[in-house]
This record gives sequence, structure tokens and C-alpha cells, in this order.
Amino acid sequence: GDVRDRVDTDQVNAIGGAMSDSTISGLYLHHTKAGLWFDGPMRNLRVRDNVIVDQIADGLNFHTGVTGSLVHDNFVRNTGDDGLAMWSEKTANSGNTFSRNTVQSPTLANGIAVYGGRDNTVSGNLVADPVREGSGLHAGARFGATPFGGFLHFTDNTTVRAGTLDLNWRIGLGALWLYALDGSIDADIRVTGDHYLDSTHNAIMLVSEYGVKDLYDIPSVHFKDIRVDGTGNSVLSARTKGSATFENVDARNVGAVGVNNCGSFNFPAGGSEFALTDLGGNDGGWLAGWMLPNTLTCDDRPPVVEPPAPTRW
Repeated sequence: GDVRDRVDTDQVNAIGGAMSDSTISGLYLHHTKAGLWFDGPMRNLRVRDNVIVDQIADGLNFHTGVTGSLVHDNFVRNTGDDGLAMWSEKTANSGNTFSRNTVQSPTLANGIAVYGGRDNTVSGNLVADPVREGSGLHAGARFGATPFGGFLHFTDNTTVRAGTLDLNWRIGLGALWLYALDGSIDADIRVTGDHYLDSTHNAIMLVSEYGVKDLYDIPSVHFKDIRVDGTGNSVLSARTKGSATFENVDARNVGAVGVNNCGSFNFPAGGSEFALTDLGGNDGGWLAGWMLPNTLTCDDRPPVVEPPAPTRW
């Protein structure tokens, strides 16, 4: 393609439409608005073994009512918006999986993003070097998406040099970033087996927008078998009310306090509005006993400490 300007109403994507029971494979998609944009409802779509590079907007977007579909073994680089996205605007996406994809250098927004929907999975992907206003892996209640429901699983993903500085908020994000803006994120969120390597600021960030911080929360996220090797700031930055459990989450080369717990910024005498539960096996000293369950440790802008290069565990 030769698309040079982003006009969202222009249909200048490489691939688009509603394509139930279809397979798209082996394509090289270059310099269009979005590489693949699918407006549902549709079901049973397979997208595999494609190269999607130099896009003005998203690399791929499941938009509205896409179900039972799989995106796997694609290479995505240099997108102007999310590399891969599931956007449940008005109608929920459900039962979809993004698996074994490589996403490199989204210049604006996230490597892989899920906006609302239910029973979706992000598994075995590699995301590296997001540039600004986004992170490696993202789940957001935003952009008019349906509420999260059922489950959302992040499993066995790896991020490298994610957790960028948000230039609007002027704080660091997380390699994994959960954001409650339009509503709470109260699905069954499970993060298992992910590796967060050389994170610029935080490995994990959970946040509610300040203007709705007392309305919306992130009530139950479960982290298990996670490896964090190198953070410029914290392993976890919690800027919301809610809770999370941690089991076998190992961290090393952490640049600041292991948990930056601000809660929803009301600073009550009883501690933060965000509670942490230690289920055991969390190595590296990042989740110290004195932090539990909800000690306020709020410091949003600590100095960034450049970590050493990741090494084999």
C-alpha cells in the first residue's frame, strides 16, 4: 500500500470485512491504514503466518462481535496504533485467542490490547519495544467497549523493554497494563507464566482514571508463575481500588520499591484501597511482609534505575 495519512472513516485497510469460516495466511501487508480490520459479527476466522508492517493504525483489530477466532504465528512491526487488538465496541467479542505472535515497536498504543469482551485469551506472544502511550500487554475498559465478563487469560507471554513513560500522565506504565476508565474490570483475570524482561518503568500496572477512581475498580486479578527480570521502577504499581493475588512471582533487578501501592489516592488511615494476597513462592524480596495486605507505599515518580540485561533464570 501507499497510505500516508490516517483518516478513520476511509476504508484503506489491506484486509477487511466480516469473514466467518475463513483463513487468511501467508500475506505480506505493508503501509496501509490497518493491516486487517474485521467488523463483526463473524465467527471461526483464522489469521496465521502473515507479516504486517508499517501500518498507519492497527496491525489487526477484531472489532465488534468477533467470536471463536484465532490469530497465531504472525509478525507485526511498526504500527501506528495497537499491534493486535480485540475491541468489543457495543457488541462483545468472545472466545478468541491471540497466540504465538511477535509484535515489535508499536509507535503509539500497545503491543496487544483487549478492550472489553468475555472469555478471551492472549497466550505465548512476544512483544517488544512499545514506544509511547501504551504498553506491551493491555486490558482496558475504555473506547465504549462492553464490560469485561467471563474470563480474560494472559498466559506464557514475554515482553521486552515495555512499561513506557506515559507523556500525558507523566508516570511509568507497566509491561502489563490494566486500565479501568469507562467501568470496572471485574472479570476473572488470570495472568500465568508471563515473563516481563527489562521493563522501562513497571512490570505490572493496575490503574483507574483519577476522575472515576472512587467509582470503578479492578477487584480480582490473579498472578501465578511470573518472572520479572529488570524494572526501572516497581514490580507492581497499583493506582486503583481492588485486589490481587500472587503465587510464584519471582523478581530480580528491581529499581524501586517492589510494590508502589497508591490505591485510589484517598490515603485512608487503614491503608490503601488496594489489597495484596501472598499465596507463597514469591521470591526476590519484592513482596515483603510489611507491605501486606495494603500498606501505602505511594511514590509515582521515583528515579528510574536502568536494570542490567536479563539473564537465564
